[in-house]
Amino acid sequence: MEKVALELRNVTKRFGQVIANDKVSLSVNKGEILAVLGENGSGKTTLMNIISGIYFPDEGEVFINDNKVNICSPKDAFSLGIGMIHQHFKLINILTAAENIILGNEKKEKLNMVQVEKEIKELSESYGFELNPSQKIYDMSVSQKQTVEIVKVLYRGANILILDEPTAVLTPQETEKLFSVLRNMRADGKSIIIITHKLNEVLEISDRVSVLRKGKYIGTINTKDASFESLTEMMVGQKIVLNIERDEVINPQKRIEIKGLTCVNSDGINSLDNVSLVANSGEVLGIAGIAGSGQKELLEAIAGIQEIKSGSIIYTSSEGKDINITNMNSDDIQKNEIKISFVPEDRLGMGLVSSMDITDNMMLKNYKKNSGFFVPRKKAKELALSIIKELDIVTPSAETPVGRLSGGNVQKVLVGREINSNPRVLMLAYPVRGLDINSSYTIYNLINEQKKKGVAVICVIEDLDILLELCDRIVVLNKGKVAAILDARTTNKEEVGLLMTKSGKESEENEQKLTTCK
Repeated sequence: MEKVALELRNVTKRFGQVIANDKVSLSVNKGEILAVLGENGSGKTTLMNIISGIYFPDEGEVFINDNKVNICSPKDAFSLGIGMIHQHFKLINILTAAENIILGNEKKEKLNMVQVEKEIKELSESYGFELNPSQKIYDMSVSQKQTVEIVKVLYRGANILILDEPTAVLTPQETEKLFSVLRNMRADGKSIIIITHKLNEVLEISDRVSVLRKGKYIGTINTKDASFESLTEMMVGQKIVLNIERDEVINPQKRIEIKGLTCVNSDGINSLDNVSLVANSGEVLGIAGIAGSGQKELLEAIAGIQEIKSGSIIYTSSEGKDINITNMNSDDIQKNEIKISFVPEDRLGMGLVSSMDITDNMMLKNYKKNSGFFVPRKKAKELALSIIKELDIVTPSAETPVGRLSGGNVQKVLVGREINSNPRVLMLAYPVRGLDINSSYTIYNLINEQKKKGVAVICVIEDLDILLELCDRIVVLNKGKVAAILDARTTNKEEVGLLMTKSGKESEENEQKLTTCK
C-alpha cells in the first residue's frame, strides 16, 4: 500500500463571493509524481498556494505523513518539508547559485562557503543536476536558473516539491534532462506535484493525474489509464475536438520586411544582431529561441517600443506602398493608420492596466482617436461582452478589474482585444501561456482565422510541438542572431531545439543556409 505524504481534505478557499476551491480533497504519495490539471480559473494555483503557505484555507484540513498540520506561511511549509518552484524564479541575479541557495538560512554559526558549495555540488550530482555553485545567476540560462530553484528547496530539506509550469520555457533537450532528474528524485522517495497544461508531458512523466474544474475536485486517475482525450474531457466536462488545421499559404505578399536589424540592451550588448526576415500575408511566422534570445526585442522593435541601433523595418500598406517604420514610435504607428496589433509578453505591465475593468481596457487601443472630454463606452462594452462570450472568460462582469482575473483570463482579454482591431500584421508573444488546453485551441483557431483573412501573423510560442503544427515557417533565434529560417512542415522539434542552443561556428554555418518562402 502506498504511503501518503500529503493529503488535503475538503479544502475550501473563498475570495469575497468567488469560491476558488470548493471542498477539494486529494493526496500525493511518497515517491510519486502527481500532475494537477484544470482549466484557467479551476483553482490549481490557489490550491498550491495553500499547500506552500501563501494562502490559508477557510475550511478543510491538511495532513503531512498522516499528521494534521497548520500551514500559515511559507516558513511553516519549509519546516514541514514543502518547497514550491514558481514559474517566475525568485533569484537575485548578482549573487552566485550557492549564495541564492543559502539566502535566508537561519543557521547562526558562521558559514563556510567552501563547505556549502561542496554540499550543493554533491546534492546536485546525486540527482543528476548540472550546476556550478559559484556561477552568477545573470550568467545562467533559464534551465540553469530552474536548477538553482529546485536545488534550493532540496538543500533546505524539502521532501514534497511543487513545480508550476516547469517546462514552459525549456527546449526539448532541457525538458528531457529535467524529466530524468525528476525520475531520480521520485526514486529517492520525493513527492512531486506538477502543474502544467502540456498533456503530452503529463502522460510521459506523471504517475497519477488529479483534475479540478471550476474550483471542484473531479477525480484522480492513474496515468497509465489516461489519454489526451480522457484528460481533456475531465477538465472541460465534455468531449472537444483538439485539432489545429493548417491551410496552405496562398499568394503570400510581403507585409513586413526587416533588414540588418540590430538592437542594444541596457548593458550595451546586442539583443538583436543583424536580423533579416520577411513576414508575408496569409502565413503564420513562428519565432523560436530559448529565453533571452531576442524574441521580445524583435516584436517590440516592430511595434515601435524598442530603440533600434541599425537596420530597417519596412511595412507594406494595403495599397502596396512601402512605409519605413524604423524607430517610429507606437503613437506614430497608430496615427499613420499602420495596422499592427501586438500582444506583449508582459500582460499587465505593457498590455493592460490591472486596476481598470475589462471595458476600459478595450478602450485603451483607440482612446486617443476620441475627441472631447467624455469618451464613449458603449462600443467598448459591446466588444468586452463579445470577447467574454467568445473566449469563455471567467469573470463576474465586464466591470471587473482585469487584475482580479486569473493569468489565463487576463491573457484572453488581451488577445481578444488585439485580434478584434482588424490588423494587417498581428504579433503575439506567448499567446497561450497560462491557458488551459481548451482555451489554447480557441486561440490557435483565432490565429488561423486571421491567416485566412490575409493577416501576417508573427508568433512566439515556447511549445515546439505547437509551433511546428501551427506555423508555416519558423525563424530560430540564437543569442540575438538568426540561426535558421525553416519550413515548419518539413523540420522537427529536435532540429529546432538544437539550433536554439548551438553557438559559435555552428550558428554561423546555419546562417548561410537560410531559406525563405517565396
